[in-house]
Amino acid sequence: MQALVYLFIALAGFAIGAMTYFALSFTLAEAILVALVVGCIATLVTERRLRLRAEKRLERGIEDLSRLLATDAQAGSVLGRRINALSELNPGQRLETIEADISVLGTVIRQVAEAVADIEEKSSAPAPVASSDRLASEVPRPVAAKPRHDDVEPIIPLEMVRQALGNQRLVYHIQPVARLPQRRPAGYDLVPRLMLEDGDMAEPVDFIPRHGGEDVLQRIDGTALNEAVAIARRARTGGQAITLYIPLSSATVRDSAAVEQLLAILDANRVIATGLIFTLAEIEFQELMQTARTALQAIQRRGAGFSLSNASSLRLNFADLSELGVRTIRVNASQLINSSEVYTDFHLSDIASYVGRFDITLLATGVTDERQIVELLDNEITLVQGNHIAPAGPVRPDLLLEPTRTVAPPAPQRPEAARRRAEL
Repeated sequence: MQALVYLFIALAGFAIGAMTYFALSFTLAEAILVALVVGCIATLVTERRLRLRAEKRLERGIEDLSRLLATDAQAGSVLGRRINALSELNPGQRLETIEADISVLGTVIRQVAEAVADIEEKSSAPAPVASSDRLASEVPRPVAAKPRHDDVEPIIPLEMVRQALGNQRLVYHIQPVARLPQRRPAGYDLVPRLMLEDGDMAEPVDFIPRHGGEDVLQRIDGTALNEAVAIARRARTGGQAITLYIPLSSATVRDSAAVEQLLAILDANRVIATGLIFTLAEIEFQELMQTARTALQAIQRRGAGFSLSNASSLRLNFADLSELGVRTIRVNASQLINSSEVYTDFHLSDIASYVGRFDITLLATGVTDERQIVELLDNEITLVQGNHIAPAGPVRPDLLLEPTRTVAPPAPQRPEAARRRAEL
């Protein structure tokens, strides 16, 4: 395009030079000079216009580029915010949760398929024809219900227990709760024991009342809390923070005066409150969730937690239990290993991970041998307790509420158990 413009300027200059030579009688040199001057002027004007047009085009290009850069910068900012948001996420935890859900779902589907197959086999098998004279003999007889542990009455009368409490013959021993695989103590159970007149020690099942005796239960709970506070404070002073599981009954939680006293003690010991965990029977806790939920929430707000003992089933509302401060659920180790279907519909290997999603830990009690420990560890159940781990025994005298109180000597025990309890 520019070549055509310059050709036109050259032709125009030549025409003007010819016109001045022939029409105006200019000399040849003057006509050539006029043609050159006209060509130069036309070239300058054309160059000027082309330069202005190029500058305008360049300015428009710069403006378009600046707008694109601004758009890119905004997109980069949005992308940066998204990257920051993604970096704050924890995909590993989400993947673990998804894997746990998939594993649980697979277990449920497998169990449903097995149940459907069993039903189909039973329905397809021909039913045996029984004669009328055998029907009466084949009718199953009602089986007597096995008495529950809570329904067994203690062998020591209630009045004798009151008298022993009045004589300050209630003592508290501790039993470690170990964490596998190292078997280091993760906490200690306060075990109430009653010193008899002949010097023997009565276990809790022998004297704690099952029906009635609310005053006795409240006194046992109050004494346990005072002992736990003294042990925890003195252990903290010695540079060792410990976790104590304190027995608690529904008789204390349902009594407003007893609850107020319990909350006052927790308020006065906020520093150690997080290390105090109250142990209640799972059935009692379920009842208290309906009748005394406010008291449970008040205890949980002070920093203390709960441990459910004698759990008969794991088909529970774990989200609600976690909201109320439940930290551990205790199950019998033998029954959990040999008959896990009694507790839950999940596979044994999925129970601990499922419960752990709600910040609750399973605690296997009554461990009797190494085989159970290996089985529990294989199924990711790491909190254990039992006489095989370490039996209950006296607390160090310097940690007791009353160091001068005399207690019966403990029964002989394994050196390993004595060493673990001496760590307290």
